[in-house]
Amino acid sequence: MARLRTATATSAGGVVVRFEGRDRQLVVGMRRRDRDGVTWTLPKGTPIAGESREETAVREVTEETGLAVRITGPLESIEYTFIQRGTRIHKTVHYFLMEPIGGDLAQHDHEFERVRWVGFDEAPSLLTFETERALVARAAGVLSAAARSSASGSGDARPSEAGA
Repeated sequence: MARLRTATATSAGGVVVRFEGRDRQLVVGMRRRDRDGVTWTLPKGTPIAGESREETAVREVTEETGLAVRITGPLESIEYTFIQRGTRIHKTVHYFLMEPIGGDLAQHDHEFERVRWVGFDEAPSLLTFETERALVARAAGVLSAAARSSASGSGDARPSEAGA
């Protein structure tokens, strides 16, 4: 039996957060693919030569969601392996916490069939991949810690609501 070729790939993306009253929401997108069926995922994509991780994340999130965004902080990277056209690919995706500063979900590109805001409480049952569900849980923890810090008087944990 022939061994699979191996390769590595890198992407960058974001967990875009807005506040609706006291509720936090994030952006997710739906893709329809023959091999996976319907998947709900976070926006992410591949770098263009010379782009930093941050530049890739902002560009890809803007293209895929239609929102203008800015990075508010780093999140952990996730890793996974998949097989595509006879090659086993080990992929690392670098994520950033982001806030919307303009744009409109209706302006998303063709990569997502649908883009929507969901509550952090809804995300675990909607997101397809465990690695992304875990990342969103960690992002919620970061936001909660920042809110506690803000409540104790050491800063503003709430991103601006421009464009939300």
